[in-house]
Amino acid sequence: MAIVGAGLAGLAVAIQLARQGYSIIVFEKEKFPFHRVCGEYISMESWNFLKELGLELEKLNVPVISKLQVSANNGKLLMQNLTPGGFGISRFLLDNKLVQIARETGVVVLENTKVNDIEFSEDKFSIFTSPVKYRAKVACACFGKRSNLDVKWKRPFSIAAKSKLNNYIGIKYHIKTEFPPDTIALHNFKNGYCGLVKVEDDKYNLCYLTTADNLQQNKGDIKAMEKNILSENIHLKKIFEESEIINHTPVTISQISFNKKSQVEKHIIMIGDAAGMITPLCGNGMSIALQSGKIAATTIHQYLEGSFTRTELEKNYTRQWQKQFARRLRAGRVLQRVFGNKIFTNIFISLIKPFPKLVTVLINQTHGENY
Repeated sequence: MAIVGAGLAGLAVAIQLARQGYSIIVFEKEKFPFHRVCGEYISMESWNFLKELGLELEKLNVPVISKLQVSANNGKLLMQNLTPGGFGISRFLLDNKLVQIARETGVVVLENTKVNDIEFSEDKFSIFTSPVKYRAKVACACFGKRSNLDVKWKRPFSIAAKSKLNNYIGIKYHIKTEFPPDTIALHNFKNGYCGLVKVEDDKYNLCYLTTADNLQQNKGDIKAMEKNILSENIHLKKIFEESEIINHTPVTISQISFNKKSQVEKHIIMIGDAAGMITPLCGNGMSIALQSGKIAATTIHQYLEGSFTRTELEKNYTRQWQKQFARRLRAGRVLQRVFGNKIFTNIFISLIKPFPKLVTVLINQTHGENY
């Protein structure tokens, strides 16, 4: 079995199926450990599953997050207890730990290996790298938000006209700052929002999403955009002025799309962000990637042991994915249209602040149960 992409979804699938005795190869275009653009907050629904995979979370001493802080562009704050809460951990640490577990389980992980194409013929997949071709009975695409393969296959979201849901950029720093370690913050600014959460080793993740237009208006200068646009929010202004940036060159990604995606493409099982991406303000993308990996591993195992035909594998996986995540992604797209809009966000925070139970309802719309 072949897996393209060694992120959370790909490694979760690989570890589970390798433990069931299958031969697994994973292709990763980067070299571990490395940083990814990510909010680095995981909701508690994934705690037990990560432990099942072999991650010793207690020993990593990850900060547990139980409070939410949201600010509007005008600086008005909303404070809320976060139920069930979550924890912060960097992808630099988490992915590296999971790839070590995968290798210990027998998974072959090829780093610095870019997959140029995947073809399906005579009930087998051909995976093309440079210069080697691999063959596999099952292929999974876990390559994240956007890949060269999305463009090559002309997946609809990758060729769609620019809109409010598909032309975003993401930027991430690790910083040292003064902020409650049990709180995750979401600070809004014109056409975007910025998250702040503690991860391991007294570091904080500062990650924001904004439109490509904001960057273009500042002549492609990230620092100028942070000064001229993000810092209109007094809370972000304070963070940028008073924090110590650990990595002065931010990790960036462009052309982020929240448009709908297919869960199966050319008979390839799409998992994690490759199957559908929830808006980052919902704070649940990492959990969805992990849970989709669990769903995929279960259905693939049933196929490989002969319980399903390939057609049934594809239909069952798509049905289960839709059942678990379609509602959450829809809710995320609705919230995306409100947050980051300067006027709407100011009004929304003012209106919702006296009703904490309503905030909890909105959070629950984008989260699931323990799995």
